[in-house]
Amino acid sequence: MTSCQPQSTSDPAKRTEQARALCLRLLTVRARTRAELEGQLTKRGYPEDVSAAVLDRLTDVGLIDDADFAEQWVRSRRVNAGKGKRALAAELRTKGVDNEVIEEALADIDAGAERQRAEELVRAKLRRERLADDDDTKVMRRLVGMLARRGYSQGLAFDVVNVELAAERERRRV
Repeated sequence: MTSCQPQSTSDPAKRTEQARALCLRLLTVRARTRAELEGQLTKRGYPEDVSAAVLDRLTDVGLIDDADFAEQWVRSRRVNAGKGKRALAAELRTKGVDNEVIEEALADIDAGAERQRAEELVRAKLRRERLADDDDTKVMRRLVGMLARRGYSQGLAFDVVNVELAAERERRRV
């Protein structure tokens, strides 16, 4: 098995092949952005010209596509983790995705969809909450914090929690 470290060889073709093999191994685990792969190559000591050549070739053949990565990331993280637009944008920025690509990937999420997802998250949490008569403040703080950690704005979080908490209290009264 070949090592992940570039061999101390002056043969540029061999170094390029090693860099390509590394990128392909990383891409078989999960999709990655160009910036993530570039970081891995740099970390392992590959020169910039070798990295650029390998990454350009992988982009040309469609194995690296930051726009596709961003769309899949947004879809997955919204459904599975309930992330809001702000959190999704931050996650994509840390993965090295350009702001233009981020904006495009988040364009389909409008305010209504954002609110609807927040309501679903709060309803699911409230179903598991034990609501005493005097702990609305504690429940409110916990639920608003949960939404804030997922990237929803404070105003939206307070509004959604207020409405859903009142609806849950009414539902339990009946």
